[in-house]
Amino acid sequence: MSESWRPTSSLEAIRRRAQALRWTREFFHERGVLEVETPAMVNAAVSDVNLGSVRVEMPGRDAPLFLHTSPEYAMKRLLAAGSGDIYQVCHVYRGAERGRQHNPEFTMLEWYRLGFSLDELMDEVGQLVRGLLREELPVEVLSYREAVATHAGFDPLDASDAELIRAAEALGMDSAHSHRASRDELLDLIVGAQVGPALGANALTFVHGYPASQAALARLDSADPRVALRFELYHRGVELANGYHELSEIAEQRQRFGNDQELRRRRGLPVNPLDPNLLAALEAGMPDCAGVALGFDRVLMLAIGAASIDDVLAFPVERA
Repeated sequence: MSESWRPTSSLEAIRRRAQALRWTREFFHERGVLEVETPAMVNAAVSDVNLGSVRVEMPGRDAPLFLHTSPEYAMKRLLAAGSGDIYQVCHVYRGAERGRQHNPEFTMLEWYRLGFSLDELMDEVGQLVRGLLREELPVEVLSYREAVATHAGFDPLDASDAELIRAAEALGMDSAHSHRASRDELLDLIVGAQVGPALGANALTFVHGYPASQAALARLDSADPRVALRFELYHRGVELANGYHELSEIAEQRQRFGNDQELRRRRGLPVNPLDPNLLAALEAGMPDCAGVALGFDRVLMLAIGAASIDDVLAFPVERA
């Protein structure tokens, strides 16, 4: 008889998840942050070249729907409508992601704070993660340049293409691919394989000041427009969160989406229409805010010492 009906996580891990969810809701309730819910099925796919939207064919509809890769677009529409500070805990979906730390369906915690600086948001993220881990960990803050220089041995903003190619090939990228790859593709490989795993061994390590080309939905730093007001959080070599001082300027956002779509065309990836509702919300005006998405399952993995995301999910994709 097959055992595939059984959960892959222990009952203890399932209970720990319930405790963590309850604690998280109390954390935000005490701070006056409103819990919201938005649809998991949405009308527009994301343009980000690094994310694969899962397509849903709905009987009776001419156009497809998509499972959201994060609740970001819908939450920004709420912000533009005057919601104030908001958070959401929800399942999100990313195609072609499976591994020790990845399941195509996973739990994301996302929140937005009006008037917060990136430093204030990093402080709040640190408080929340320490509470979930039940550890009073020190906090370390590094710039992207410092992190790459320390663990890969070069300045990511000033390094030549040849330096990046050599570093990527030393990590296993084949020469044909390395010479076709963009600077960001090379840096992503180097950070993912060499820099990230070395971060946060005994601390919560925030890395900020990502290259402007990796700004995504973040503002650029007015003091140094080569970098974005964006951070990521690492602990024990695991990336846990990605935060932005949110871009609200509609013309700049349209340009970035257009750049994403062109890059998708060049890579042979699906190119879908942009979300008209998000663009309309940005046109109407979104308040100054900082926002962050946190991988809830990964935090649970670290909290219980799990080796695989399957250890904190009742039924990963193979048993869904």
